[in-house]
Amino acid sequence: MNFLSKRIYSLKYLIVLLLTLESCIVPFSPPEVSLDEQYLVVDGFFNVGGTDSSRIELRRTQNINQTDQPLIETGASVTVEAEGGATYTFAESGDGSYLLPPGSYNMQDQYRIRIRTENGQEYLSDFVTVSRTPAIDSLTYKLDRVQNAMIFYINAHDEQNKTQFYRWKFEETWEYESTYSSALEIVDSQIVSRKENITKCWGNKRSGSILLGSTVRLSDDIIKDLPLNTVPISSNKLFRKYSILVRQYGLSRQAFEYWTELSKSTQLTGSLFDPQPGQVTGNIKNIADAKNLVFGYFSASTEETKRITISPNLGIFPRCTEPDTIPVQCTGFPDDPCAFNTQQLLLTYWGPRADYVLVATPECTDCRTAGGTNRKPSFW
Repeated sequence: MNFLSKRIYSLKYLIVLLLTLESCIVPFSPPEVSLDEQYLVVDGFFNVGGTDSSRIELRRTQNINQTDQPLIETGASVTVEAEGGATYTFAESGDGSYLLPPGSYNMQDQYRIRIRTENGQEYLSDFVTVSRTPAIDSLTYKLDRVQNAMIFYINAHDEQNKTQFYRWKFEETWEYESTYSSALEIVDSQIVSRKENITKCWGNKRSGSILLGSTVRLSDDIIKDLPLNTVPISSNKLFRKYSILVRQYGLSRQAFEYWTELSKSTQLTGSLFDPQPGQVTGNIKNIADAKNLVFGYFSASTEETKRITISPNLGIFPRCTEPDTIPVQCTGFPDDPCAFNTQQLLLTYWGPRADYVLVATPECTDCRTAGGTNRKPSFW
């Protein structure tokens, strides 16, 4: 067999081998991913500081292949028990949320959470000590030209060097407008002036990722210029006015380790309530059945907050297709031969004789279609 024949034979053998290997490839779905067990998920903490309500949210897990919204847990009994004997009962507020109004609590006591679900299962956490959270020194921001985004930073410190482990949440609020202003509407088949302003709205979004910080390897308990949130200019959140409210919590070492592990497992999913690729359980257990897992970590701490509001005028005014014009006589109801398209909104009269009206789609004229509300926030 000459050299060329050997090369051809080797090439044929390689092709056959590759085809054989390809035929052996089968989908693999680990049981941990495919299980449909709907375990309880507990998110929230006991706000011992008395400055704001304590909120506990209860959901159910789903496997990682599911895309449906997580199931909320309703009808549960949620209480926090002090080691000294006091008991505090949460009230259900809807959407799987349970609230406890702010009050006066013993900072020296230890606390645990007890949950009884509607199906009779009971869950209990370990007792935890109260973590005292230092104040937020400042929130700052800087425009990053490389990322084309505004980056918000946090600064904090503990003079007693006792905190060392931190967690943050934030809530964004921004003002925005629709492309066109709708000044008219149809009421009882008549064109009248619009009473409600649907041109200006406010969007709102809570942080979904797990934000942690630690100073345990530093000589001083100082958080300096830690990047907390990145707002792309392309989002248009910065075009009019933007506000961010940051909540800071001190954590125990055990709580910090739990949230760190959870952050690693959810970095590809997004949040605690998203489908989980791994099992990261916390300090809450099912009393009767240890195999009935529960996900979440109960903490008791004080809360510190700070808000910053800016008007950087970054972004572009929203663009939309040009509005149409139709004669006023074409808006007659209900049997006009050139009946008005009810999927459009009236903008304003056109011309000195007011015999034409401008119309556009709701996406161009009603700011609420973008997900916001036209109710002005109390702090705005």
